[in-house]
Amino acid sequence: MGGMDLTRGVAIFPLLKHLWIPLVAAVVVASTVFAVSNLREVFGTEHHTSYADTATADTESFNPKHLTYEVFGAPGTVAMISYFDADSEPRTIRNVHLPWSLTFEITQATAAGSLMAQGDSSRIGCRIRVDDEIKSEKTVNLVNALTFCVLKAA
Repeated sequence: MGGMDLTRGVAIFPLLKHLWIPLVAAVVVASTVFAVSNLREVFGTEHHTSYADTATADTESFNPKHLTYEVFGAPGTVAMISYFDADSEPRTIRNVHLPWSLTFEITQATAAGSLMAQGDSSRIGCRIRVDDEIKSEKTVNLVNALTFCVLKAA
């Protein structure tokens, strides 16, 4: 027969019959990658917008505050005192003769303070001051009295 060889053309159809799914998947993946990369150019920049109302370099310096812990009690009272220091690290000192005080500078814009004391007498008190203003004070009258003072923000 002159003309076309149909057996050659027919052999291509079984091959396409098995390859159409991977071909369609490749087209979908390629178009998705293209669409996402174009959307990132439009919406996703490398320069992130700052939502702060002031620049951090423009912050004003502040006058540091002075935080003072005080523990007081009956004359001759010996106490164990626990507190947070200027770096917010817990500290404990033992066999302290009262009255006792400790002052340090607050170098952050805000700070928290915590003071706890237990004495060997029936009266003990604590006080936290910020720049000579009493922020927290508590006195307890019990045997082997335990007291604490907390300052949430200075």
